[in-house]
Amino acid sequence: MAIREIITIGHPTLRLKARKVTKFDQELKRLVDDMIETMRNAPGVGLAAPQVNVPERVIVIETQADEEEGTPAEQYVFVNPEIVKASREKEEGQEGCLSIPGYVGDVERHVWIVVRGQDVQGRPQRVRARGYLARIFQHEIDHLDGTLFIDRVADPSKIYKVTAADADQLDAEAAEAVALLPQEPVPAG
Repeated sequence: MAIREIITIGHPTLRLKARKVTKFDQELKRLVDDMIETMRNAPGVGLAAPQVNVPERVIVIETQADEEEGTPAEQYVFVNPEIVKASREKEEGQEGCLSIPGYVGDVERHVWIVVRGQDVQGRPQRVRARGYLARIFQHEIDHLDGTLFIDRVADPSKIYKVTAADADQLDAEAAEAVALLPQEPVPAG
């Protein structure tokens, strides 16, 4: 396993539509292992292959256990994921991105979604995600289509430059996302 460089806004790979994965081999397994290590090192809760300059349809997600909510830590690896159902109901929430360090924005997302795809061996899998997990899946799948969270912000005044010190003023989910962001300015471009 190796930590890969996370590319940032302005890099052309972030705007490409990622290729469908057709080979489920050791190279794919190595990519997934590297992505998990890179995500944890950043630290983050999700990472898409284009963010490590690999334009393929692969995402990894890892949520932390929440003792208050009674939810365990969970890890998801999806190859060729697609949203097959989504709630009509949407809600706005703050998001950050490892490829846009130092910024968060208010993004409207579906409250729940159903995602299907494949695991690292190519076997079909499906998950129903709700709330914060649904938001992470939608964010990461957007990366596979060259879409960044800033593209989904309806009002540019709802993009905020933040520092770790600002995190205590944001809602709990956003505070966690901000704490996970590297604190560097967004490069122009």
